[in-house]
Amino acid sequence: MERFHTEKSKALFEDTCNYLVDGVASSFHRAPGEEYPIVMEYGKGSKLYDVDGNEYIDYNCAMGPVILGYNNAELIEAVTKQLQKGTQFAAPTPQLNQLAKKLTEIIPCAEKVMFQNSGTEAVMCAWRVARAYTGKNKIVKFEGQYHGWSDEEKVTIDADSVEELGPIDNIYKIMNTKGQRIAAADDIIVAPWNDLEALEKILKRQSNDIAAVAMEPFMCDSGPILPQPGYLQGAKDLCEKYNVLLHFDEVITGFRMALGGAQQYYNVIPHIATFAKAITGGYPLAVVAGRKDIMDAGVHASGTFNGNPVSVAAALATIRILERPGVYEKLQTLGDRLCHGFEKLSKKYHIPLFCAAKGSIVELQLGTAQEATTFRDFLQKADIEKYQKLFHAAKAYGIRITPLRGRIYLTTAHTEEDIDKTIEILDVVFSQI
Repeated sequence: MERFHTEKSKALFEDTCNYLVDGVASSFHRAPGEEYPIVMEYGKGSKLYDVDGNEYIDYNCAMGPVILGYNNAELIEAVTKQLQKGTQFAAPTPQLNQLAKKLTEIIPCAEKVMFQNSGTEAVMCAWRVARAYTGKNKIVKFEGQYHGWSDEEKVTIDADSVEELGPIDNIYKIMNTKGQRIAAADDIIVAPWNDLEALEKILKRQSNDIAAVAMEPFMCDSGPILPQPGYLQGAKDLCEKYNVLLHFDEVITGFRMALGGAQQYYNVIPHIATFAKAITGGYPLAVVAGRKDIMDAGVHASGTFNGNPVSVAAALATIRILERPGVYEKLQTLGDRLCHGFEKLSKKYHIPLFCAAKGSIVELQLGTAQEATTFRDFLQKADIEKYQKLFHAAKAYGIRITPLRGRIYLTTAHTEEDIDKTIEILDVVFSQI
């Protein structure tokens, strides 16, 4: 099996660096340790094609949004019809009404919604709503969980070691980028996830100042790490006991684990939630959803492109496709098939790993056969260096996964043949790592 040649990608990247900061539009577009990113020409179905003509089976899915695969015919038709009508009006449309109503029908916590354009903006808006409703300022977030790139959100999203995080009962506020205002973290309290006892200690001590507890209900940005049995419901019970709102950040899990998100999958309904990524199949749109009295707290959504007609058309088409019988069952079947393949490779090459499929999200951890239950547990158990070797080697043979995080996305365009070919290629990769 021959490794891909990507000289055109390298040349294009080097030229782009002369004009564009970092040579990429987002830090997500170039993986850590990657000499240069692969420059993509187009996508079709479950595949991407680079400027050198190489074909990749794609499990990155544009960092999550592409749940229908690339160039889905129904999605293109819906968007094209709207493009012919106009792309931006600074006015409501009939389709905006349809989408808002539809979201309140399919998202368990949604009695009312607001629109934004990205997950970062949606979380900023949700925290503002929580503060307006409660009259309190502090937000509890969890170590290793990512809620966006704003100064306040990007706190303790990562660490290289447990020591860097500090003591479990006084976790350090780690600022993760240059130029970040340290004072932006003044109202952030960092807690360990999957630990109800630790959460109650914080709420018991500071609930008079805490507006919300914000969490990924399935911790996907680091790990990934699944909620332990009873944790989500226990966290909600504690929030209600101490008069604090529970915020589920479903930017990743929304529409991927189930049509109604992780809250539907786990049957735990938060007070407020945020969605983005997969809601449109690949267009910019984000949603804040919650209980009517909370959403009517007096915060008004602002933004030139909020509820953009093209994105609204894409969302309606995406939901219509995902609503069809058997869609999520197929995604789960594909995920289970992929996990089974990984487990066979694990035994063959004596590389311990943990793999689990939840809807269209597959969790993969190398270095341990035991599931990590906390971020600290993940840092101690997972072999991140070996996973990075897997990422680079897989890419060289046409399998595209996310770097660092063992997060694999599936789409409705993936097939059993894709999965089987992936495992066949990864057999070579595992023999090398």
